[in-house]
Amino acid sequence: MKKAADILIDKDLRKTPCRVFVLGEFIRKGNKGISETELENRSKGKFDRVTIYRTLKTFMDADILHKVIDDDNLVKYALCKECEDDHHSHEHVHFKCTSCNTTSCLDEISIVSVDLPKGYKKIEANYLIIGTCPECK
Repeated sequence: MKKAADILIDKDLRKTPCRVFVLGEFIRKGNKGISETELENRSKGKFDRVTIYRTLKTFMDADILHKVIDDDNLVKYALCKECEDDHHSHEHVHFKCTSCNTTSCLDEISIVSVDLPKGYKKIEANYLIIGTCPECK
């Protein structure tokens, strides 16, 4: 996995302390989702909510992160694995563990294509499975 500074250089983004911190947290967590509140708590007051929110938005716009919405409508974010400027590949299954409350990307499982009725246009698809993860089993 690349370092935070390398990803920022690849995406032509300025290297700020908040961006390095936030990206480092996602790299450390791997395929697990992290909420804005979790990032704010982990920063121990170094960065305010607005700065973290703007950083997350910048990373989503740069195809570094994607949104993961869990069963409580809590928005979490996770690293994009194979997204490019013209192709986003985060339509995969997400799994929320009821024991440890982590939400993980299951990148190897794609969402099945659904034929929508005439007049409907898909923007994004989400698929969440709720259960117990291997660590809590």
